[in-house]
Amino acid sequence: MIPPDVSAAARLRHGNGFTLIEVLVVVTIIGIISAVVVLSVGNLGDDRELQTEARRITSLIEMASDEATLQGRDFGLELLQSGYRFVEYDALTGQWSEVFGDELMRLRQLAQDTEFDLFLEDRRVLLDIDAADSAQNDAADDNYLSEAYLPHILILSSGDITPFRLEIVRNTDRSSVSLGVSANGEITVGTDDD
Repeated sequence: MIPPDVSAAARLRHGNGFTLIEVLVVVTIIGIISAVVVLSVGNLGDDRELQTEARRITSLIEMASDEATLQGRDFGLELLQSGYRFVEYDALTGQWSEVFGDELMRLRQLAQDTEFDLFLEDRRVLLDIDAADSAQNDAADDNYLSEAYLPHILILSSGDITPFRLEIVRNTDRSSVSLGVSANGEITVGTDDD
């Protein structure tokens, strides 16, 4: 048996606390883990932003398609490099015009450093920077676009939608979310990892 004095002396020599090296190792490990978590949360937030925009566009296209079918109106979707808007076809004049008075179909801008890439029939379409301007006629209520104007995507009262693939691309890291409408009108959303 060890005398009680020896075990007390041994405990005093080894101490009950941590050494400075042990504390530094733990602090370094915590710092590395927290840095990884912060960077991961930042990237997930950006990916969520792209997903949210894709879901918004999907919902707006579905809403425009439903409205076109129920009301017998033809709509179009004009895509820009960093934005989009809906237009409406006026059968009486045979021209496209901006949709006024409908907050959901207004001109929308993408987040900074985010752009669209549009593919029609697997061909990339070069998109304008700004929306096509309304032709200003003498009548104050006429806001028709030029006669040669045609939107990129047609959403017809018959229920037909122009098949397309749209990529929402963040320029900083080139991550993207793809949105597509097939020939049968099915809308799909996926990331560049899918």
